[in-house]
Amino acid sequence: MAIIVSQIKTSLEEARDNAVAKALSQLSIDREETASARLYKSSVDARRDICFVNSVYIELKNPAKEKRLAEKRQNVRLYQPEELKVDFGSEKLRGDIYVAGFGPAGMFCALTLCEFGYKPVVLERGADMDSRIRAVEGYWAGGALDPATNVQFGEGGAGTFSDGKLTTRIGDPLCSRVLERFAEFGAPEEILTQAKPHIGTDRLRGVVKNLRQRVLDLGGEIRFLSPLTGIFLRSGRVDKISVSGGEMPCGALALAVGHSAHDTFRMLLDSGIELVPKPFSVGARIEHLQTDINRALYGKYAEHPALPPAEYQLSYHEGERGVYTFCMCPGGYVVASASEPGTVVTNGMSYFDRAGRNANSAVLVSVNPEDFGGGQLGGMEFIQRLEQRAFQMGKSGRAPAALTREFISGGSAFTIGRVDPTYSLGVEPADLSRLFPKFVSEPMKNGLQYFNRRIAGFSDSDSVLTAIESRSSSPVRLPRNESGAADCADNLFPCGEGCGYAGGIMSAAVDGIRTAVRIMEKFAPNGD
Repeated sequence: MAIIVSQIKTSLEEARDNAVAKALSQLSIDREETASARLYKSSVDARRDICFVNSVYIELKNPAKEKRLAEKRQNVRLYQPEELKVDFGSEKLRGDIYVAGFGPAGMFCALTLCEFGYKPVVLERGADMDSRIRAVEGYWAGGALDPATNVQFGEGGAGTFSDGKLTTRIGDPLCSRVLERFAEFGAPEEILTQAKPHIGTDRLRGVVKNLRQRVLDLGGEIRFLSPLTGIFLRSGRVDKISVSGGEMPCGALALAVGHSAHDTFRMLLDSGIELVPKPFSVGARIEHLQTDINRALYGKYAEHPALPPAEYQLSYHEGERGVYTFCMCPGGYVVASASEPGTVVTNGMSYFDRAGRNANSAVLVSVNPEDFGGGQLGGMEFIQRLEQRAFQMGKSGRAPAALTREFISGGSAFTIGRVDPTYSLGVEPADLSRLFPKFVSEPMKNGLQYFNRRIAGFSDSDSVLTAIESRSSSPVRLPRNESGAADCADNLFPCGEGCGYAGGIMSAAVDGIRTAVRIMEKFAPNGD
């Protein structure tokens, strides 16, 4: 047991570790009373006089005093890290455990199974990390898109070519476990104390390779360029699966395919597996000079060396429809992220140092099944139509783009000012109102005007919109019951973003761990 003491402020000139001494002083605790005391989380408070707001982890030698402090102080809470415990099932596996996908959900599902003595086989449709980097960088340099290995598909999942953000709103106690594992596999130690931790795509690649090696060392198997091509149901379970033309018996299947596996969604539907259309969002990437964002949010402190590049999170509602910024990448780049030929898809990426000239984020508008219709795959087909239209408007693989102020006003002028778009394949001036349906473009325009009132210059400076951002979440959900299995098959375990149960690296990783536990609670370890 321990306590977390929150709302401990330190100035920009102080060492961050001073928060520990301040917390002990505030609670009248002598160092000799502690078994451990360290910084727990830290974030920037930019509302008035800019400072850091910290929380401090304190473990006392006297647990009774911890309870008294938590009862008396509003800024003190008890903290008990969750230990991962499993009540193993007794049912014998009638084949291997397969994990389809090696993104965050699949990685942590496979790792957890291995650490408890199981021997899963991972099926990853894309290539290993080194081959994937070559394929993606070749595409960004103007080469051909590889539909099998790209920004969406391959070792590490879509998050590998992003900011490596580890923020989440789920509040699951396993989040700490995920952060600790990332640090163990080579992520910077500061992710353990940052309120908004990020790894950066450059560091994340090595972390993923180290995690892969741990899975292999523990007896797991990973097959790259091995897409799941068929699922065969029999008597309420997955009897066998097909991979690259071959069939094999299946003991259990964790489906962690990611939000862009459109062909897999069709295969699932053809296999008799229920899919439910779900809300998602579409929009564009907006770019500003990072120095402008720093000045807008930090004011006179904008150049202070203790401050990280400023980041924002904005939202606006128009009736039932939400408009919001998503996946903000300070000092980052807008990257080509298509996984299907004849489409344009954008995403945001930054390296660990976040030293790029521009800031970018998605500006998204929520859409609902009533907007796109078309049955179980209506959302997926809606996305594909928009991505194909963006490709046609972009011409020769470029992305359609507009000055933000021109998009809002209905104008068409496009003269690059201080903000030079970072999309590596180039941008094509376009009227984005022709790309989006009106129920997307109009709320987006109104949201951008509202955001301009929140951050001066957000929408009326030289900022640029590059379209289309369409892969923020899955357009479908594969329903699962309380045991974590699909209703149609008691050994099929939907998992992560692609199946509609996560929204980022952290929540996907946590869902992967939870899915592994559900599998182990049903089936005895291999060989038992």
